[in-house]
Amino acid sequence: MTSTKKFSRRSETRPDEVLDAAMAVFSEKGFAAAKVEDIARRAGVSKGTVYLYFASKDAIIEAIIERAVAPVASGALPRIAAYEGDPRQPIAMLLRTIGTLLSDPEKLAIPKLFLREGMNIPAIADIYRRDVLDRAIPVLVGLVARGVAAGHFRPVDPELTVRSIVGPIIAHVALSEVFGIRPADGLALDRLIDNHLEILFNGLAARPPEPGP
Repeated sequence: MTSTKKFSRRSETRPDEVLDAAMAVFSEKGFAAAKVEDIARRAGVSKGTVYLYFASKDAIIEAIIERAVAPVASGALPRIAAYEGDPRQPIAMLLRTIGTLLSDPEKLAIPKLFLREGMNIPAIADIYRRDVLDRAIPVLVGLVARGVAAGHFRPVDPELTVRSIVGPIIAHVALSEVFGIRPADGLALDRLIDNHLEILFNGLAARPPEPGP
């Protein structure tokens, strides 16, 4: 009876269950130390079942990242790429969407893992760049450039400005989750984003024309 239930459990396992188990193991042990056997054990399946869905540990982390960024990649980014009005609205929407995602501890675990291990494990950095940064940065650079051309923003370097848009969130998460330096009420991403947007938009606002002689 026990063996029948065990076989049934394994046959019904879905890729998302394996990814959930993998993220839990990566968070506990780190990506480098985690083994496929650990992931299989956490998911309640055989190692062969894990390999049925994912060819390697790198493939697992890539699937985890892809699953996490899919809502932004398929929803917000295409709309931003086609946007022609005042860029402040889509920038605020994107940052608040990111804030909502990172308020979920399971979603926050991914950038935490990257910040802690990404620089020492090239596979993670390469995957995160390809699946996240290489998608988002060109779209945001184009948005800022259109905002400058239309007179919504003062003349700024679009590529460097994108670093100013996303940099404070990365720094905030790193200070909180890597170094343990956080506001008294926790991560407080919503307040951080509101504060950041106010400073950012005041700094980017087009200056009124100089009065004539």
